[in-house]
Amino acid sequence: MPSPFPGMDPWLEDPQGWTGVHTRLVTVLGDALVAALKPRYEVRIEERIYVDHDPPEPMRADVALTEGTRRGRPQAAQGTSASPVIVPTVMGEEIRERFLTICSRDGEVVTVIEVLSPTNKRAKGSDGRQEYLAKRERVLRSTAHLVEIDLLRAGERVPMARPLPPASYYVVVSRAQRRPRCEVYPIQLRDRLPPVAVPLLGDEEVEVDLQTILDTVYDRAGYDAYLDHGRPLPPPPLDPDDEAWMREALARGPAR
Repeated sequence: MPSPFPGMDPWLEDPQGWTGVHTRLVTVLGDALVAALKPRYEVRIEERIYVDHDPPEPMRADVALTEGTRRGRPQAAQGTSASPVIVPTVMGEEIRERFLTICSRDGEVVTVIEVLSPTNKRAKGSDGRQEYLAKRERVLRSTAHLVEIDLLRAGERVPMARPLPPASYYVVVSRAQRRPRCEVYPIQLRDRLPPVAVPLLGDEEVEVDLQTILDTVYDRAGYDAYLDHGRPLPPPPLDPDDEAWMREALARGPAR
């Protein structure tokens, strides 16, 4: 069954479930590009792996007992060695993020396509943010084009020389020959996702219909069967007009 929204379903933005959405988006987008570009170009799904030491919520000890405070055991006498306290340590989480590269027949990287994750958009200084921005800088200083797809309202946006126009979602296309100027697609919550021109070699480009990609992901994953639109919306909160529109969309049912 289709989504009740004409564009992005805001419940898909839940950070706890975004990994699955992210992987499916990259895979379906890659499949669409393969169909459009073979045999002139090769489309690769690549993976970035790093350790994130910045969990979204601080860890708390599940157990903090000393041998001397267990029921039926006396406290250690003053002046003796203290009994150990059981407390978990902080361990970094291994993060795996997929992205796409479009390569020429001789293996040259022509275009890099990123679908941003919550980890990429955390506060300045976080591991995931630093890892992504370092990779982004390398691409921007190369001869490859960069396409960044941000379907998350929460978090820090990609750095730009001046503020982006107000919107819920963005696609930023940085053509190597036009830097530092970028093409920015501002997308409102009520909008269908737009077709995006992905640059290739020379003046060649391929158009990708992002809404068709998202619709395919929604249908294949069966999100209509288990997305709970009755639970709280992932942050940030909507303004009153968008909140009213969202409730009307849910009451109407499938949008397509």
